[in-house]
Amino acid sequence: MVNLYRSKKTKYRIKRIEIMISSIRYIFVLLFILLISCGNHEVKEDKLTTYVNPFIGTDGPGNTYPGATVPFGMVQLSPDIGIPGWDRIAGYYYQDSIISGFSHTHLTGTGAGDLYDILVMPTNSRYSERIKENNFKPFSHFSHENEEAAPGYYSVDLLDFGIKAELTATARTGIHRYTFPKDSLSQIHVDLGYALNWDSPTDTYINIINSTTIEGYRKSTGWAKDQRIYFTMELSKPFDSYTLFRNDTVVQNSEKAKNTKVVLNFKTDENEQIVLKTGLSTANLSGSKKSIVKEVPDFNFDTYRKKATTIWEQELQKIEIETNDQNKKALFYTMLYQSMLAPTLLSDHNGNYKGANDTIMQATNFDRYDTFSLWDTYRAAHPLYTVLHPERVSDMVNSLLAHYKETGLLPVWSMQGNETNMMIGYHAVPVVVDAYFKKIKNFDAALAYEACKGSAMDSTRQIDVYKKLGYIPIDQGHDNWSVSKTLEYAYDDWCIARFAKDLNKIDDYNYFLKRSENWRNVYDSVSTFMRPKLPNGQFLQEFKPKDYSEHFCESNAWHYFWSVPQNIEGLIDQVGGKEPFEKKLDSMFTLNPLPDDKLPIFSTGMIGQYAHGNEPSHHVGYLYNYVGKPWKSQERIREILETQYRNEPNGLCGNEDCGQMSSWYIFSSLGFYPMNPAQGVYTFGSPLFQKVSINLENERKFIVETLHNSDENVYIQSVTLNGQTIERNYIMHSEIMNGGTLVFTMGPNPNEAIMKSAKSNDVYK
Repeated sequence: MVNLYRSKKTKYRIKRIEIMISSIRYIFVLLFILLISCGNHEVKEDKLTTYVNPFIGTDGPGNTYPGATVPFGMVQLSPDIGIPGWDRIAGYYYQDSIISGFSHTHLTGTGAGDLYDILVMPTNSRYSERIKENNFKPFSHFSHENEEAAPGYYSVDLLDFGIKAELTATARTGIHRYTFPKDSLSQIHVDLGYALNWDSPTDTYINIINSTTIEGYRKSTGWAKDQRIYFTMELSKPFDSYTLFRNDTVVQNSEKAKNTKVVLNFKTDENEQIVLKTGLSTANLSGSKKSIVKEVPDFNFDTYRKKATTIWEQELQKIEIETNDQNKKALFYTMLYQSMLAPTLLSDHNGNYKGANDTIMQATNFDRYDTFSLWDTYRAAHPLYTVLHPERVSDMVNSLLAHYKETGLLPVWSMQGNETNMMIGYHAVPVVVDAYFKKIKNFDAALAYEACKGSAMDSTRQIDVYKKLGYIPIDQGHDNWSVSKTLEYAYDDWCIARFAKDLNKIDDYNYFLKRSENWRNVYDSVSTFMRPKLPNGQFLQEFKPKDYSEHFCESNAWHYFWSVPQNIEGLIDQVGGKEPFEKKLDSMFTLNPLPDDKLPIFSTGMIGQYAHGNEPSHHVGYLYNYVGKPWKSQERIREILETQYRNEPNGLCGNEDCGQMSSWYIFSSLGFYPMNPAQGVYTFGSPLFQKVSINLENERKFIVETLHNSDENVYIQSVTLNGQTIERNYIMHSEIMNGGTLVFTMGPNPNEAIMKSAKSNDVYK
């Protein structure tokens, strides 16, 4: 037996060896075939889209959505939990377990509960439970184990119905594919009365054209007061019958009311698929029909999914990074993905759109965009677009100018052809001025200057008081964010002054340059903070810098003290020089909130008083560069990169805010950031990756190499640009766009002998 066992064991070993040799031969043959077949063709690397995790930010305070869209597209087709609340502002919340349908429009990472237009939900006879929490709409349970999200694609199993739902999108069309089980009463619900959070329908319309086509519109109000979405919907399979509802009353083949819906009835076989495509327009039904004709002429779902993936791949390829850290790679490409979810298309293929003057307007020779979250995005997102998407920036600037022509003012926070007047400042100004100095083409500079000046000279938004007093005083009647308004207006005024000087409008230059110094009027030398001021010029008596009050916009005095990006040198002098300024910066990052401090919902991502979860703090880590201590900036920026972003659903420390949070990460991980967003200068931080190649639209390449980088080596030892050592801690926009190579050499200890300070108000050509 032993001998027999050994014999069998020997034979088994020989057999394993033979299999291994055979496998090795197979591998060599395969490699040889691959080498021969490749010829002069490069072997394709992994698709960058595979690194994107759209679930980042769907848990915690991120408020993102995981659904299907294309870069800057009109359609954001995404699942809706159907239950209201702050956590479900984007319609979806990772901790939930039900889905009530898939609607075609969503906001990315905001605090505004709006949109959710045209809800579609497939059902069948297997499940009919209803709950009050989602207003008794059909729903199904789901599991993250049976859910997938990728750029341009989302899928989920609706477990109670046994239905697989898949979503993809083109620029103006949402495409659904539902795989049904066998059932005599499979249904697709199209609900125009569905509303969530701030959104409410005002007028809806459904018209049954035939057994495969319906059309209609959904007009609604909410954060944006006059929203209009026209749609044409086509199905790959005729429905057997339908039930059309006006509220809860059954009606005939067309209906207008505040609340309408239609239930389409089918008989389905096992694994039968029905494709549904929905073309959108904000102008009229003709535009929605053209969206389908131009973008989705057939029902080949896989073709459109592949096209969406290809579009995303092309955009993501604009930055190629080299790193051995797969989590960081996923995080980077997800942030790059999220930076392109807004602004969104507003005009249709006819050029028509719902204007901010509530009439139908037409964009000629440009695409009209909206969803401009400017208080957030002027800081980093729009500067990032000037590097990666200059051609699209031209359309964005023309969109801002179209808003000006429609209303007489540049937008503050515009959405769906509406001015919401949310937040403060006239921050379309730095976006326009930055585009002008970066030589973005194809917009009218004279009109742009007129719009900037006109918005700054208006008498609304307390600008009349600001012009008279040189600051916004405390208004006892309401929450008016007086200190924040003063500081934000002053920065925008600096941008206008710079614009005026370049156009040789010297009187305007002097006037707005003087206004840009209005920050001094709210600086209190006793407390060394920006302090609320009464109309009589007296500072508010009761004042605690770390208190969140109506005088600061979503912030406190610690956050807004640093909001003088146009004149950091003047701010340094105002507090007594570089040493006290540095100490105040140190305190910003070390003065931790106490257990009994009342922190509002937007005060997140805290490092001391620094709040990375909200935008006024975003440039602060870079300010050590202006007091000759760049290594402190390098240390803080690396800390923020490593601690405030994670590759998981709860991976954002605050609202993503239409691309700002992600754009901060993109810039900072590359090693530089636009501290003054309209200056054309990027100050250095601490780069994350071994090598980065930025593939510019002008067909040039800008490369960032980082030598000896590691978790310990966070400090810059030296910098070269195109082989020449530079002793400054910034790079200019023109140097990036010209192409070249920037090399950082890193080390474990600060190199205090290098890096001259940048200046915040110099104009670099």
